[in-house]
Amino acid sequence: MARKLDTIQRRFLLAITGAYRTSPTAALQVILVLPPLHLSLKCEAESVSIRRLRKHIPNHSHAPEDFEEIESGWSSHPSSHLHPDQISLQDGGNLVETTAIYTDGSKLENGVGAAFCLVENSTIVHSWSTELRLENTVFQAELLALKEAVQFALPLATKTIKIFTDNKASILAVSNPKSSNKMARTVFSTLLKNPNMYLHWIKAHVGYFGNETADALSKEAAESHSSPSIVKLSKAYLKSSLKKSMINAWQTLWTRGETGRSTHNIIPTVSLHPANWSRDDIIFFTGHGPFQFYLRRFNLSTTSTCPCGLEGTPLHYATECLFTISWRMKKPAPQHTDQ
Repeated sequence: MARKLDTIQRRFLLAITGAYRTSPTAALQVILVLPPLHLSLKCEAESVSIRRLRKHIPNHSHAPEDFEEIESGWSSHPSSHLHPDQISLQDGGNLVETTAIYTDGSKLENGVGAAFCLVENSTIVHSWSTELRLENTVFQAELLALKEAVQFALPLATKTIKIFTDNKASILAVSNPKSSNKMARTVFSTLLKNPNMYLHWIKAHVGYFGNETADALSKEAAESHSSPSIVKLSKAYLKSSLKKSMINAWQTLWTRGETGRSTHNIIPTVSLHPANWSRDDIIFFTGHGPFQFYLRRFNLSTTSTCPCGLEGTPLHYATECLFTISWRMKKPAPQHTDQ
């Protein structure tokens, strides 16, 4: 199967690069940052198996039940919707409120945290925070903080309650009645039943007291190393995890491969970050081009020797040939070449 898929992919690799048709498929995959099709197919198949079919994948670190389930359909009747004033994406930092709740989520190098604080007359009267697992995303932390904030605000909902967050993505998610995220749907339902709750965006890191306090609390929670709240892992984490496995498998193929070794000397490590090589670069570094050494190898010439008398390799023409002296580059030190 892998060979058949490589054959299909090869046609497109050659068309994109303009490389010689004898150029190694493995080298072109690395240069164009296009993983072998069979590895990409495996990655997508495993993602669907875990997320949609809820099947266990051998050698995968997480079980299907560790991941969020995909919610579908409307979270309420289509005729039910939030009041337009309940959601605001304008900076609400300058709104003067006697009672307000501020939420935030943070993801640091060693942890993830979520928090909210209740502010009354410029005084913190209540706060909540928790650590999440390192695998959780900052978006999940933001949603968890909002979910906990609206639950806390329920007994206070007899009066107007304004909740502020500096994350627009979470506001858009919780205001969407068809969100596929379970936490977002929970917040939407709570807001729908409590029209006295208002959700505002607030600009981050500009000195707003409540926002700065929530930010500090979430970062403190992220570094607390306490027992984390269990929030199911996201689709983004699953894709990232599977992509890492795919890259590791690709790296193994590239390291142990028998073709494209001249390119391997230059790019020993596979990557998903394109280098934007030109056609001339590809021809030169793969060694598949109008070079005597290449022509002799494929019986297109009777000799591999350059007219100057030396072996006609790409490196020779670039660094030492008398006939290309005006184009010469400095020849690399012996430890940097295998020729």
